[in-house]
Amino acid sequence: MDMIRVRAVCPPDLTERAMALLDAEPCVLNLHLQPGRVRNPDGDAIQCDVLTGAANEVLHGLRDLGLERRGSIVLDPVDTAFSDLATRVWAEELGGRLRAPVWEQVEARIRAEGSYPPSFYLFLVIAGLIGAVGIITNSQILIVAAMVVGPEYGAITSVALGIDQQALPRIRQGLLALLVGFLLAVAATLLFALLVRGLGLQPEAFERGVRPVSNLINTPNFFSAVVAVLAGVVGIVSLTEARTSALLGVFISVTTIPAGADIGVSVAFGSWDEAWGSLFQLLLNIVVLILVGTGTLKCQRAIWRRVSERRYGRAIGRTS
Repeated sequence: MDMIRVRAVCPPDLTERAMALLDAEPCVLNLHLQPGRVRNPDGDAIQCDVLTGAANEVLHGLRDLGLERRGSIVLDPVDTAFSDLATRVWAEELGGRLRAPVWEQVEARIRAEGSYPPSFYLFLVIAGLIGAVGIITNSQILIVAAMVVGPEYGAITSVALGIDQQALPRIRQGLLALLVGFLLAVAATLLFALLVRGLGLQPEAFERGVRPVSNLINTPNFFSAVVAVLAGVVGIVSLTEARTSALLGVFISVTTIPAGADIGVSVAFGSWDEAWGSLFQLLLNIVVLILVGTGTLKCQRAIWRRVSERRYGRAIGRTS
């Protein structure tokens, strides 16, 4: 069963209300209080396990009490639990809310990916260079390798979360990171492709215009938009359900990294139509990923909110 552990530091004047809130929720288990045992911040220690299907309401209630401002709230995953009581409550109370995402954890994952250390730009440049080699040698394997390395989806989801929460600083930071990162990647691939051209190292097939990999990348069409939409939906749903993986990164990057790499390669070899096509492909896909990501976040919140309201409606009906 899915469960999280909540560790809270509660000011003494709020402890009674916090304990009453937790005690009233059937999905809160193993509730434990240690008065006056915490320092920095000072307060009472409260610990409990919460079935994830009810975690959003529990956390929302604790935050409404002011625990995050005057104390603290820490969430820990519970990997394994053995409890007949938990199993019974899980079956009786949650129903369709078994896999409900814990939005605080979802947002924490997105915020963690929305930081931009130097390695973010380094990985983007390296992904672009690997993609450039794949384009020049017509190697689909290297294009996939470039997709694995690319870190850009973290910035895209951060921008989507910023739009969802109307957080302008997060939107600006994410868009700036994408702009600077892809400019560096394009510049690096341009210099690399110029070096290859200057030394005459390009394969004969590429020189004769046989570029099947490049043609797929720099020709945006209806199917490109479909892939971007599907990638945006899959990316956000996977984040909310903590199913991120390298394969997901490949799926997302299919619409971004190759296009960025192809811009530099096409400019270096004087293929201006292909360069403009790749630029349009890149911009189109980033915009679609952001908009679809934002819409998917909003839809998921609305769906799970409706499921939660139905659960509490049934609970009220049983007690009336």
